[in-house]
Amino acid sequence: MKVIVDVAIIPLGAGLSLSKYVAECEKIFREAGLKTTLHANGTNIEGEWDEVFNAIKKCHEHLHSIGVPRISTNVRIGTRTDREQTMEDKIKSVEEKLI
Repeated sequence: MKVIVDVAIIPLGAGLSLSKYVAECEKIFREAGLKTTLHANGTNIEGEWDEVFNAIKKCHEHLHSIGVPRISTNVRIGTRTDREQTMEDKIKSVEEKLI
């Protein structure tokens, strides 16, 4: 099943700057061959359900392995059965209505 996910993986107890941990997860998503869009408060990910959630799990495992004691993750999930839709399709649909 195709899925579009908005995920915020939040390392806790790892200091004030978290960008190095965000970068580690972005590398994991790319290595998994997932389509991603980084934004100010998280990452949008597009792919097959199992691949996306396996990559999120791998982020948790990796961050813990490099010393992050706690992680809080927020996930929003979107699926469709009537047709395939990409992240770009969703954005384009809104932008067309702004004209």
